[in-house]
Amino acid sequence: MKRSRLIPTAATLAMAMMCMCACAGPNAAEGAKGKDSKAATINVGSLYEPTNLSNTGGGGQGVTEALTGNVYETLFRLEDNGKVKPWLATKDEASPDGLTHTLSLRKGVTFSSGKALSAKDVAASIKTVLSEQSQAASKKELSVIKDVTAQGEDAVKLTLSEPSVSLQYNLSGLWIVPEGLDTKKKTEGTGPYTLDKWTKGSTLSLKARKDYWGEKPANSAAVFHYYTDATALTNALKAGDVDVVTNVQSPDALPELEKDAKYKVASGNSTTKELLAFNDRVAPFDDARVRQAIYSAIDRKKLLHSIWNDKGQVIGSMVPPSDPWYEDLNSLNPYDPARSQKLLKEAGKEGLSFTLDAPTYDPHPLVAEFVKSELAKIGVEVKINSISADEWYSKVFKDHNFTATLQEHVNTRDVVWYGNPDFYWGYNNPHVTDLVAKSQKAANVKEQTELLRKANRIIATDAASAWLYLYPQVVVSKAGVSGYGVNGLNSQFFLAPISKKA
Repeated sequence: MKRSRLIPTAATLAMAMMCMCACAGPNAAEGAKGKDSKAATINVGSLYEPTNLSNTGGGGQGVTEALTGNVYETLFRLEDNGKVKPWLATKDEASPDGLTHTLSLRKGVTFSSGKALSAKDVAASIKTVLSEQSQAASKKELSVIKDVTAQGEDAVKLTLSEPSVSLQYNLSGLWIVPEGLDTKKKTEGTGPYTLDKWTKGSTLSLKARKDYWGEKPANSAAVFHYYTDATALTNALKAGDVDVVTNVQSPDALPELEKDAKYKVASGNSTTKELLAFNDRVAPFDDARVRQAIYSAIDRKKLLHSIWNDKGQVIGSMVPPSDPWYEDLNSLNPYDPARSQKLLKEAGKEGLSFTLDAPTYDPHPLVAEFVKSELAKIGVEVKINSISADEWYSKVFKDHNFTATLQEHVNTRDVVWYGNPDFYWGYNNPHVTDLVAKSQKAANVKEQTELLRKANRIIATDAASAWLYLYPQVVVSKAGVSGYGVNGLNSQFFLAPISKKA
């Protein structure tokens, strides 16, 4: 989030990053006896394979997890503790009216090809994310940038349509790539790794750069191993096939892992929400009463117990406790089947039937069956349509061809997406859109917080979606692995500080 600040040297930043990751949790920094091996390959287990390798092509959270901060870097960096730090930019000088920001770029930065980072690369990267063809999740928030121009080789000038208190935060997810690079066809970034190979449906391999401009990685390579089943992922850890799991989603396995000295279990602060997302553009979910009825018919505490053995948290809105504008809004749409039946009767939607598009990977199939069972109790029929991650992106996110769907949303501060009527769920409330717009040009964080709390209360009251629960954030590794962050903010998983005992 974000004004004019000087930045430490590259070496100081890298040391701070290593300290931050090493201290991310009490378990994350502990190591087994032995010496860290810089020749080690870190094998990472994940449920989130990218659908493509582009940040403007709707690659999903998997592309962020694998490539952001690893292959590609950003002007500002969202760290594991939630703070936004300068990275490829070293200074942000804002005009008194907040409409012009001049960003000074770090010197000595090179892409993996050896090409030096230039202001033209930065300007082109921003323009690509803002282009008509872009499917970047942050495009709406960054659209406040109406012009970007290179100022020599080492600075860019951003001209805004209105002040933005969140500018630096919004830039923390924008990859800087060489001018003219199409990330759908080629990878080349300034990060500490290069893409070695992606075997779709199996693994994605990265190699550490020997010529990286900053602190060299504590390992020589990393391989993401992808699974569609949470139990299979945990079994891969037990079998020694992976060294660390970015977010364990088989809660039944945790008690055993916590008791076994061969593993470390670290709990972080989650921002991942499980949503029953309605298409608010179309019947029956263009009626807030129907959405409220569906939401109140689902026993979220029972669901959380069933899926997560009570780990995680029931929430009543899109905003997790780590966001500044959080407040507990569970009481707005409480579990109350009688209320649900009354609302459906008022809306003339008794005996309702709809199709639920549910991704095939865990925990969505279990959640879908639970929702179906709960809604049957109030006379609502749910037809489950199982779809792959690729199908979800095309059918739901891109084409908006759905009635209701399940999806996990991982980003911090993403309630602002409800201020965009064009987003896939189609929520369109002019008052909310206005509050969100005003929040982005607030004079300070306090004012922004007040505006977004107002917006979020309206969104939650309307049951724009049904926010089922906040995932637990649990990272598990072998005992000899250390240096990883545990909070997974915006799905980032920085590889460079991770080491493994020889």
